[in-house]
Amino acid sequence: MRKARFVRVFAGVVLLAVAVAIAVAVVAFNVVNLNEAYGNGEPYYSRTTNMDKWTDPLPVLGVVDGVAVVVVAVGFFAWRRMRV
Repeated sequence: MRKARFVRVFAGVVLLAVAVAIAVAVVAFNVVNLNEAYGNGEPYYSRTTNMDKWTDPLPVLGVVDGVAVVVVAVGFFAWRRMRV
């Protein structure tokens, strides 16, 4: 009985750590891409030379964020199911 409880607690901690790692990775991914796309400061020559090739990063970031939310939600529901 104690071993089964230990396994459930350990699995819960692992799932929580994975969820936090996913959240941190997604936030870092968003920050890097938004900083690269919009940058800080005024546009200068090297930023404006290829403006015809510039693409808006928001749709891709939205998809990545959506997938991350789904993965974390599935992990949460799996964790809740293990506790029952």
